[in-house]
Amino acid sequence: MSAFHTSGVTGSGAGRSRVVSLDPLRMRARRHHAHALHRGERIWREGVAPVDLWIEILHGSGLEPRAALAFSVTQDFEDDQFTLGKLPFEDIEKLYGLQAQELAVFDSLEERALVQTRRGNIVLVEVDAFFLPDMRAVSYRREHAKTTIGIDVIDPDARRLGYFHHTGYHLLDGDDFDGILRADAAQDQVSLFPHVEFVKHVRDALTGTPLAEASADLLCAHLLRRPMHNPITRWRAAFPEHVDTMLARGEPYARLYAFNVMRQLGANFELLAHYLQWMREQGFDIPPNTHMSARKIASETMVMQCRLARALSHNRRELCEASFDVIEDAYERVVPPLANIVC
Repeated sequence: MSAFHTSGVTGSGAGRSRVVSLDPLRMRARRHHAHALHRGERIWREGVAPVDLWIEILHGSGLEPRAALAFSVTQDFEDDQFTLGKLPFEDIEKLYGLQAQELAVFDSLEERALVQTRRGNIVLVEVDAFFLPDMRAVSYRREHAKTTIGIDVIDPDARRLGYFHHTGYHLLDGDDFDGILRADAAQDQVSLFPHVEFVKHVRDALTGTPLAEASADLLCAHLLRRPMHNPITRWRAAFPEHVDTMLARGEPYARLYAFNVMRQLGANFELLAHYLQWMREQGFDIPPNTHMSARKIASETMVMQCRLARALSHNRRELCEASFDVIEDAYERVVPPLANIVC
């Protein structure tokens, strides 16, 4: 994680000058290729941000992130949204030997983060996407939005840092560096520090068969925490009122609704589909129809979102009954049977 600190170089000549001129931050950014979950064809290009971040952190550390996706079976309907996916820290520690702790921030966020990155730890910090260059198409220098990044190297003299965010690894510098780490110092009044955590290596990560078996144990534990009743059925019952609200409040609210309901449901089950496929590859007897039903939820939710958007643009009330039939049935073919298959 701290592979950016170069050792001393001996010798002379052109070869030596080339080595000395290497920029370790840019080297890391060029070396890091997004995990397979973030490449190729995806149903939901915008996935579950907290999970996407951890997928790249784990992948960047040479670990297999798919083993950590068992939590996705616990998603529920929360009356106005679906549960936002988040990798449980206890799962991360059990599988990978990585421990996430809250970081007490005092005096200076920059200094506290610098101490941890120099120890080889990754710092998870809530920041303003206004200062993140990788958000150029959405928020960068346009609007303020909260998001979490994983910082793993800081160069305070050059005002630069490297960070994991969403589906990749990125660099920022200059005014963006100040906006992320020095915003509090630029204000005359005392500002509140953001929520910050750090990730440290406490034991060796599991690999191979032990990793797969530990993941299966976690799946059983999470299945005990699954919703008691089909969450799609509960969403279906609430949906007519939701449509009325979208018609009354217009397109901006409808976009927010789709992002927090359809996307959270569809992206979560796309991750579950990848997880079940990985479990099959590890030798577990997961029926193919279970994996395909999880993908069906992901794809049909996307169809539903598009159908609803068209209807609302014409001020029509669309209850998407056909999509609900498909998604409700697919859920019954995925989550409830898994307890009998795996546990």
